Amino acid sequence: MTTSKDKSEEKAGRVEIFAWLFIAAFWLALLFLPLINATRIEVVPYSTFLRYAADGRFDEVTVYDTYLDARNQKDKFKIFKAYRIEDPDLVMRLSRANIKFSGAKREGFGDLPSLLLPAIIFFVLWMMLVNRAAGQGGMQPGLMSIEKSKAKVYMEDKVKVTFQDVAGVDEAKEELKEVVGFLKKPESFTRLGGHLPKGILLVGPPGTGKTLLARAVAGEACVPFFSISGSEFVEMFVGVGAARVRDLFAEAQRNAPCIVFIDELDALGRARGLNPMMGGHDEKEQTLNQLLVEMDGFDPRQGVVLLAATNRPEILDQALLRAGRFDRHVLVDRPDKIGRIQILTVHFKGKKIDPSVNPEHIASMTPGFTGADLANLVNEAVILATRRSAEAVNEEDFIQAVERIVAGLEKKSRILSVKERNIVAHHEMGHALVAMALPGTDPVQKISIIPRGIGALGYTMQRPTEDRYLVSKEDLENKLAVLLGGRAAEMLMFHELSTGAADDLSKATDIARSMVTRYGMIQSLGPVLYEADAPTFLDASQQFRSRPNLSEETLKEIDHAIKELIETAEKKASAILERYKTNLVTGAELLLIAETLTREDLDEIFPKVKESPLKLIS
Repeated sequence: MTTSKDKSEEKAGRVEIFAWLFIAAFWLALLFLPLINATRIEVVPYSTFLRYAADGRFDEVTVYDTYLDARNQKDKFKIFKAYRIEDPDLVMRLSRANIKFSGAKREGFGDLPSLLLPAIIFFVLWMMLVNRAAGQGGMQPGLMSIEKSKAKVYMEDKVKVTFQDVAGVDEAKEELKEVVGFLKKPESFTRLGGHLPKGILLVGPPGTGKTLLARAVAGEACVPFFSISGSEFVEMFVGVGAARVRDLFAEAQRNAPCIVFIDELDALGRARGLNPMMGGHDEKEQTLNQLLVEMDGFDPRQGVVLLAATNRPEILDQALLRAGRFDRHVLVDRPDKIGRIQILTVHFKGKKIDPSVNPEHIASMTPGFTGADLANLVNEAVILATRRSAEAVNEEDFIQAVERIVAGLEKKSRILSVKERNIVAHHEMGHALVAMALPGTDPVQKISIIPRGIGALGYTMQRPTEDRYLVSKEDLENKLAVLLGGRAAEMLMFHELSTGAADDLSKATDIARSMVTRYGMIQSLGPVLYEADAPTFLDASQQFRSRPNLSEETLKEIDHAIKELIETAEKKASAILERYKTNLVTGAELLLIAETLTREDLDEIFPKVKESPLKLIS
């Protein structure tokens, strides 16, 4: 059904097309006008002009201050023009030739229209472009539309997202269902005198579905949805951001009940006073001040709900987070295994997935993936299946998609020498053997010596079978040994080291440093925090925390503890590989032939690599 708004937009589009056609025709006329004038006006020397007059070629002559203009009745469209020379006999010569002549004075502003015409045309074109941009941005057209809000407005019938389209964030959905209930039946929430929080802040890592949740709230409540990014408030002109904030809240109150959603709030609400050079008059600070004033001024009982999203809440101004503003914080975290299964089920809809594909198995392979990561995973698997002309997407496509996302694209064109392939095979097999021998480590899913990504010549893929939220000291020590297993294998087999362990050393050093300085796992240093953690969500006390002042003796002891942890892990890895040297050689030879070994292949080749290595280094 066509609405009156659609008809008006269609009519406005036709008017705009006609306007552009008119401007194009006008410009073409201006371009060809000099050519037309060139065929009508003939400029001749003054002597030739007098000769033509004597020969009777002119019927009428007009004498101006600086030039002469002559016409002939037989050819009315031909004009002869000559620049005037001081000639006292001119009147006598014209009278003698029986030519009608008259004098005329050129107006002082004779060229003014020709000078102003390009400027007027440029101004009209500029106005039309500004109005067009304003219309596309959802603003009212006009010269002062720069002060209008750039929020995209989705009316209640245009928001098609509901809570059924959002999965893996059940706790966040339960929190936001109250907002939907308030927008549908506000009297049920105000009957006891209470009101809904003025602002609700969605906090979480990128890609967890914060924006999707906000749209789902609007879709469930069937109310207008105003969506804008925090960066769209700030312009180069001082005061524009504050004006846009005022306009946004005024427009929202006119369309109440509605939802106002500000994405990337940290671009607008960064803590004030961080840049003392600006003197407190920064454009961003003025915009933030206006937002704080507007949040204090509007009545939540009118039905205006303010939602915002950020993945950096630790840098937000505390005035935004106090009670009465964004006083409810909803955490939208990475989904757990059950949440990942639900998200995969949602993204499977509309795609040809083989019935044998088990979402639970894929969810087990993707710990730490966000909703956006899982959507990308499904799309990559579909592309891989399409590339091989398959009828449906099978589980192998998903495994390859996980490898591509985690390890990077295969570089089959990168040809390694025989010696390099041999080193890479023993290096990767060293990682795998240490991981299989140590208890509590993540199981090895696949080993490959096919180069991937930017600099990886091979990789050992370990994926946890379940979500883990606590890690013990023993687990971290075993992880260090696994990381150093490749380096230990190179030293054991070739008695020399290569640059292939650079990334392993970097990761191992980071883990060891955290064990010493952040987790208090070294008894000689005591339960003391020697390095501040990164600011956590909504922890204002850590916003400006600097590194503790440490003495030279303490720093030396920290360095010694880190070095000791890494050396102990390398000895543990070397002891394991020394015991299973035959398995190391056999596995490397098979890897050189097959280039890729799966978990099932490793279990079949090494069924007895189960003994704890703690006994080997005692």
